[in-house]
Amino acid sequence: MMMKNLSRRKFIPAAFTIGLGGALGLNRAWGASGPVKVRLGTLAPRGSSYTKHLQLMGEQWRQAPGGGVALTVYSDGTMGSEPDMVRRMRLGQLQAAMVTTTGLAEIDLAAAGLQSMPMIFRTLEELDFVEKKLEPLLEKRLEEKGFIVLFWADSGWVRFFTKKPVLHPGDLKTAKLFVTSGRPAEENIYRSAGYNPVALEVADILPGLQTGLLDAVPMPPTIALATQLDTAAPHMLDLVWVPLVGAAVMSKKVWETIPAEGREAIRKAASEAGKLIKADSRRESVESVQAMAKRGLKVQKVTPEIEAEWLRTVEPVWTKIRGSIVPTDIFDEVVKQLKIFRSGQGDKK
Repeated sequence: MMMKNLSRRKFIPAAFTIGLGGALGLNRAWGASGPVKVRLGTLAPRGSSYTKHLQLMGEQWRQAPGGGVALTVYSDGTMGSEPDMVRRMRLGQLQAAMVTTTGLAEIDLAAAGLQSMPMIFRTLEELDFVEKKLEPLLEKRLEEKGFIVLFWADSGWVRFFTKKPVLHPGDLKTAKLFVTSGRPAEENIYRSAGYNPVALEVADILPGLQTGLLDAVPMPPTIALATQLDTAAPHMLDLVWVPLVGAAVMSKKVWETIPAEGREAIRKAASEAGKLIKADSRRESVESVQAMAKRGLKVQKVTPEIEAEWLRTVEPVWTKIRGSIVPTDIFDEVVKQLKIFRSGQGDKK
């Protein structure tokens, strides 16, 4: 249950515009000389660890055998929302994008199984295990829809940032809770569970908090810090809710214009970038909470008893998510793999 875009103007992150018609015509397969040109869109802010690793990846791509790839990164959501970027890729106006599973779900809903199931994951180790098991299936489905996965990554846990203290499930039910507009299934599930969702664009979060339209926002701490969300919502519930998972994807049509001898080097550099982004993002998530706490953020700690209270509230919602937000087979596979991991039968390395 996550936000689908950050901002269409100055970066206001979420969990990540100009027409570039004919961009595919710049690639070698269409007669141009030099490296294959790839424009990559992302909601991540310029200068962040996300974009720094993408730029380093681009430097390695340029040296790939067969002429290399010239990567240009468009950060700060300048290419629009995640659905906008997926549409631009289909039109050939972008060749790649780094998006959360919200953007990936615009291609295939299966990706939602890694992010849209509240409290299904207890630890990041569980997430790593299930993601590793699901990646081949998800990558196959995305490729069938015309997209190649370059790498997977995540930014740790989404937390609730609120104007007033929230500790128990009933506290949140009295709040006006942000949900991303354009996702009626998610909004209906929140409402059926007794919450009061308010559907808005992500760019409207801060104004909504300031005017009283919103009281609570689910958001990763790194993004909350970058947008100074804590100045309008100075309380954070320290509850493991959902992870913010994403991937970098490239149009399959463009991937196939890259000479075969260079693709291994492209994949290797992308895989390394994904590992570094994941490591830095998880670390920065913890550091962001510490930084906000120093300037006044009040963190509501969750005891095992309170966590169990939240879990009792969330578990009935899973059956509503199954088959609506997350495809039935993917939901069942996530549950199956979690059981394997928790039984100690899975390879946890």
